[in-house]
Amino acid sequence: MKLQPDKSDAQSLTAHGPGWVAINNEKVEGSVVVGSRGERFEWNCARFEELGPEHFAQLASLGAELIIFGSGKRIRFPQPAWLQPLMAKRTGVETMDTAAACRTYNILAGEGRHVIAALLVESPDPD
Repeated sequence: MKLQPDKSDAQSLTAHGPGWVAINNEKVEGSVVVGSRGERFEWNCARFEELGPEHFAQLASLGAELIIFGSGKRIRFPQPAWLQPLMAKRTGVETMDTAAACRTYNILAGEGRHVIAALLVESPDPD
């Protein structure tokens, strides 16, 4: 029996670091939304404190089965009221730090699930 890895056409998050992530080896600086069905756009927030209900309403319009929210360098949870548009569409939401969100997205996208990673990519701390 020959074992081969499953091939996925989904975008993958190939690396990450302070102030950036790499999508299919392309370095992207700043917060971004990436989806397993080709969705990709800048997410207009540079810090957790800039997030608001409009950011999560935007995610609800994408029709994914699951949103993975990468909350930056550490895990921070959005206000429950912000998640109402997602709950109304019965879209799951998982919150984790951005590094964990990248790993989790890759696994679920590789399984063929319609998943969105909304990644808060914070600027590195000044020296």
